[in-house]
Amino acid sequence: MDIYINQRLKKVEENMTLLEVKERFKKDADIIIYNGFPFKQNKILKPFDEIVLIKKGEIPEEDELEALMVARHTPKIHEKLKKARVGIAGLGGLGSNAAVSLARIGVGTLVLVDFDVVEPSNLNRQYYFTKNIGMKKTEALAQIIKDCNPYIEVNTVDAFLDESNIEHIFKNVDIIIEAFDNPVCKAELVNTVLKKMKDKIIVAASGMAGYETANTIMTTKLKHNFYMVGDLKTEAEVGRGLMAPRVAVAANHEANAVLRIILKEESV
Repeated sequence: MDIYINQRLKKVEENMTLLEVKERFKKDADIIIYNGFPFKQNKILKPFDEIVLIKKGEIPEEDELEALMVARHTPKIHEKLKKARVGIAGLGGLGSNAAVSLARIGVGTLVLVDFDVVEPSNLNRQYYFTKNIGMKKTEALAQIIKDCNPYIEVNTVDAFLDESNIEHIFKNVDIIIEAFDNPVCKAELVNTVLKKMKDKIIVAASGMAGYETANTIMTTKLKHNFYMVGDLKTEAEVGRGLMAPRVAVAANHEANAVLRIILKEESV
C-alpha cells in the first residue's frame, strides 16, 4: 500500500496503523498530522493517506521542506518561485515584511539592501524583534529569513542606494521592490530603473500611513514594468504615523504583485 510520509511516497503493509508508521519512520516525532489535521489517536491507514511527522524544533531537510511547500502550493508554482531573483530596496516596514512573505513562499534568491540599524521605534511596524535592536537590518533580516526558510539564497548589501550604485547592486535580479520611506529616494530608484534598467520590473509603494481603511490600498499597473501599491495619498505626517496594519497590507500587496509577475499573471 502506498502512503505519503512528509510528502514522500512510501510503500507500507496493508492495514498499517498511524502509530506503527510513527514507530517505523520517525520514532521521536512529537506531532502527527493526518490528512491535514493533528491526530493523537491510532488509526488504520488507507492508500494514499498523507502523514506528516514532526519533531518540535527540528529543521526539516531541504528536500523535505521543499516537498511540504510544494504540497501547499498549486502544482508547478514552486519550481517557478525557486528560479526567481528579487531585490528589495529598503528593509523597513515595507521591505522587511515583503521579504519575509517572499521567503515563506520559496522565492529562490533575495537581494536585501539597506544601510541602517534596527531601532526601538522600528518595532511598531517592521519585521524585527527586541533581540535585533542595534543590529544591521540586513544582518537581522537575513537571520529571520533563515529561521523561516534556511534553504533560499539571501544576499545582503549594506549600502545607501543612489544613482551611482543601483544598477550594479540589482544587476542580477529580475524584479525590484521599492520600499523606502524617503520620497526623494523612491523617485531616484524608480526613475533609474525605468530609464536605465528597462529589462527589470519595479514594484513601488505610496500611501499607507495612518489607520484609515485598508480597502483603499491597491495595486496598479502603470507601465509594462512598473507597478504601484498604496492609496497614493495618505503619507506619514504630523498626526498620521506609520502603523503595522496598513504598512503590512501594502508590503504584502508588493509581495503578491511580485508573485503574480513571477507566475506571468497579467492582471493586478
